[in-house]
Amino acid sequence: MTTAPMTAGPRTAASGTARAVVTGVGVLAPNGIGAEEYWSATLRGQSGIDRITRFDPSSYPSRLAGEITGFSVRDHVPSRLVPQTDRTTQFALAGSDWALADAGLSAESLPADERGVVTASASGGFEFGQRELGHLWGKDPKHVSAYMSFAWFYAVNSGQVSIRHDLRGPTGVLVTDQAGGLDAVAQARRRIRKGTPLMLTGGMDASLCPYGLAAQISAGILSESEDPTRAYLPFDAAANGHVPGEGGAILTLEDAGRARERGARVYGEIAGYAATFDPRPGSGRPSNLDGAIRVALTDAGLRPEDIAFVLADGAGEPEPDRVEAQALTAVFGPGGVPVTVPKTMTGRLYSGAAPLDLVTALFALRDGVVPPTVHVEETTGHDIDLVTGAPRPVTGDAALVLARGRGGFNSAMVVRGPSAP
Repeated sequence: MTTAPMTAGPRTAASGTARAVVTGVGVLAPNGIGAEEYWSATLRGQSGIDRITRFDPSSYPSRLAGEITGFSVRDHVPSRLVPQTDRTTQFALAGSDWALADAGLSAESLPADERGVVTASASGGFEFGQRELGHLWGKDPKHVSAYMSFAWFYAVNSGQVSIRHDLRGPTGVLVTDQAGGLDAVAQARRRIRKGTPLMLTGGMDASLCPYGLAAQISAGILSESEDPTRAYLPFDAAANGHVPGEGGAILTLEDAGRARERGARVYGEIAGYAATFDPRPGSGRPSNLDGAIRVALTDAGLRPEDIAFVLADGAGEPEPDRVEAQALTAVFGPGGVPVTVPKTMTGRLYSGAAPLDLVTALFALRDGVVPPTVHVEETTGHDIDLVTGAPRPVTGDAALVLARGRGGFNSAMVVRGPSAP
């Protein structure tokens, strides 16, 4: 795990005692722009996965992705910032605007040093970097944008969001692949508990360009199916890799006491978190994913039977799926808890996936219904209760979100609904 240096934040609450609640969300997903639009599409089982349109993918073995369509950057990002930013940063800027507006906050709501930002990134500004490297190779250095010096960098989303909203409190970035989104939210929660009243957090990724797709194909874990309904099948006997996607979610986290005092609408609480690291493949040692789940539950003060449902990582590869299913069975028992992977409708969004899953979990707790894992038909060999076909009604006030990153990263986070004690 790597992180940019964190600046010292104010201590307006007793260290370690403040509760971190979600009061605002900003969502950009392949099947919906805006939180409620995404949620409605997800409950309908509407997929955003299709053949790539941002460039001609015909020469690539993997040609499907979860693309965001209908996003006009100049409608959401100041014109002066457009030439300075990659698509991923443009998503982050729009998402942060929406997350603050959804929370009923503005830049003047708190002193600048009492609000901060921690985001996650898996790829940085790949599309921006590809374009400028093309200028360097095909023309000369004079044609390379000066903004190349930072627009490609992993920390650029945190930096640009910080500047846009004058966030001068704790600031950082986490780079742990798909697990990074949970790790960033956990870091923001940590800062809330240490006294910072407000944090923007989450993750966005957008690497659906030739350079980005080539990098992902090189890992050998993308599906090569041409059928959007058979390309990404976590826990299915026909699992053959995953489909990449773009987007994610930005969340407004606040000290629960401050949120209550100002009468904020609360989606729920970030109640527990843990991260573990798996041993090297081939070492013969088992995964530590079940350990992350158990510690996250302990951190939340809950038991396995208190969890209403799980949003799984759902790698879409036989071995990682087997390991995740075994971890869930070890903690909850065979078929002991409903499990779902709604990212079968978006593709894997890398650092944006887990924050989007957090929003999904909070909305599912709010409405008492779990969205399905679309397209999956046969889960033979996995003793899990996978929600397929249609949404399923549930009761309870706590959910578990899992995220796993390449290289051995495991993260688990427990969220509780707004009515939880």
